[in-house]
Amino acid sequence: MLQWIKNNDALGTVNRGVPCESGLCTLCDSSCKGKCETWLSCLEGRKMLYPRKFGDSTSGASNYTSLGVGYHALRIQGYAYGSTGISNGISNDPDDCIFTNVKIESEFGNEVKTKCRIPIMTGALGSTFIAAKYWPSFAVGAALSGIPIVVGENVVGVDQESVIENGRIKKSPELERRIEYFTRYYDGFGAIIVQMNVEDTRNGVAEYLIEKYGNKVIIELKWGQGAKDIGGEIQVTSLEYAQFLKDRGYIVDPDPYNKIVIKAFENRAITSFARHSRLGATNLQTPTEVRDDFMKSIEYLRNLGFKRITLKTGAYGMENLAMAIRYSADAKLDLLTIDGAAGGTGMSPWNMMQHWGIPSLALHAKTYEYCSILEKKGIKVPDISLAGGFAREDHLFKAIALAAPYTKLVCLGRAPMIAGFLGSNIEGTFFPERRAELNGHWEILPPAITEYGKYPEEIFAEWETVKNKVGEDEMKNIPFGAVAMFGYADKLAGGLQQFMAGARKFRLGSICRNDLIAANRETADITGIPFMTDALNEQAFSILNN
Repeated sequence: MLQWIKNNDALGTVNRGVPCESGLCTLCDSSCKGKCETWLSCLEGRKMLYPRKFGDSTSGASNYTSLGVGYHALRIQGYAYGSTGISNGISNDPDDCIFTNVKIESEFGNEVKTKCRIPIMTGALGSTFIAAKYWPSFAVGAALSGIPIVVGENVVGVDQESVIENGRIKKSPELERRIEYFTRYYDGFGAIIVQMNVEDTRNGVAEYLIEKYGNKVIIELKWGQGAKDIGGEIQVTSLEYAQFLKDRGYIVDPDPYNKIVIKAFENRAITSFARHSRLGATNLQTPTEVRDDFMKSIEYLRNLGFKRITLKTGAYGMENLAMAIRYSADAKLDLLTIDGAAGGTGMSPWNMMQHWGIPSLALHAKTYEYCSILEKKGIKVPDISLAGGFAREDHLFKAIALAAPYTKLVCLGRAPMIAGFLGSNIEGTFFPERRAELNGHWEILPPAITEYGKYPEEIFAEWETVKNKVGEDEMKNIPFGAVAMFGYADKLAGGLQQFMAGARKFRLGSICRNDLIAANRETADITGIPFMTDALNEQAFSILNN
């Protein structure tokens, strides 16, 4: 059985529990005092690309990549000569072909292009309390980094302050707050995407958005996610709130109006209620029916005035994957996000996360195959975003290369959320009177932080960069979590640039499947990526036999 490394002496990272392939702990606690790689990256930025104690130590790799099937079993091919993708005034001179000159900007869209400084986006951060509590950090961090952020499902429905009249939303302070935090610092890169599920559609979220914001937002339909094959859920600890949600039309389990349940709640035998969304498309029985219904939905949204529409689908089987790709192509959607198991933002039923759906590598390999089939037929393939447990720069390169040239973004679920947790905890120690408002858990800075310094300017490697970007006066309004997220994004950007330079690819669009090799035969068979000693072997023989 493959065992993931819990501690990394080279980087100084520590994971609690058995970490998954992403390098994140299986349970990421918002009060954590360190030190996984993402946690440390929020503080150190691109310095985390290198082993610690640099100059006083040496470090060696832990070569576990030949074991098992997964993204870890893909390796990045390096080259000893050449350069590809040179543009924007860069020559092929060695003084120009340096990793800091690698262009990693991306864009997606059909007719209207959305630009991104880094080829990443957040996962859907919806009605969960974590998304609501840490939203300022997430949204401001995404805007400053120039990446898209997704407002997930049910935000309107769970908001007790929202006003719904005759089945249509009239006011939603929480949704408005989320959009405002992003747009306040939006500078032309990234986007805010608002997701809709069954309940959101019923509540008229699309109509509300287009009337209030026009095309400042992107609308996203949702077919599922990588973590679960049921609708989204939250847990609430208030009987009154549970009853409110049931009155709003949600599924609440157990029934908060059941007399037995109420008595059990009073006795503290029951302490929480789970609110669930409905499954979509239950009234449809064939792919043709699904297509017709989907196209009607897209037509309706376009008639409302939306110019950018995306689709999010989950870790379903091959038929559903083919439907998502083909129907998105037919509808000329701007982006299709394909989320492999076990992706998501980490708040799904545990055993469902472990045992449901198609794992990311296999799902994404088939994504490339199906997109290629459409392209050969002369059908324009939708821009693709791949999701499913990603957290590091090697993940970005591999995902982009595996489904190249169709992949434009890599979607990160749990990882960017760590920046919000960490930054809020640090900020709460500097402003104890606001600690509850900031959702900070610490009263004092722990040793894992004070080894970097005592003040924000010392602690965060990217503090001055952010201050220079927004101005000294505005810096007081920037959440520390946003600074942490900016540092994490910069680490990913620098690491991706290094991998690309090593592959002699100086523009994001020049990354291709030939830049990958498989570390074992099973991974090669599943992905179509050649086994490492088979790749370029014919070219090697031609050199030897010449």
